[in-house]
Amino acid sequence: MIDHVLINSNQEEKTTFKTDSAKEKPLRSIVKSISWRIIGTLDTILISWIITGHLTLAFKIGSVELVTKMVLYFFHERVWNTIKWGK
Repeated sequence: MIDHVLINSNQEEKTTFKTDSAKEKPLRSIVKSISWRIIGTLDTILISWIITGHLTLAFKIGSVELVTKMVLYFFHERVWNTIKWGK
């Protein structure tokens, strides 16, 4: 009986998780992705400025980083989509 309750409890948790994650609309995910990328790029610019002492160079580094990180993330996601572990 306890096993049955635990199984049902686990199934309810999985269902709740799927329902909660499905509530987020794609536009929200896109805006979150963009805002996170802006924060990451600003961080890179700040670090580059502190290290180099040149704001122009820091913006150049940040610009390159912005593009390369998006490309790398795309391929990172594509590779992870082929991995069955955890699905």
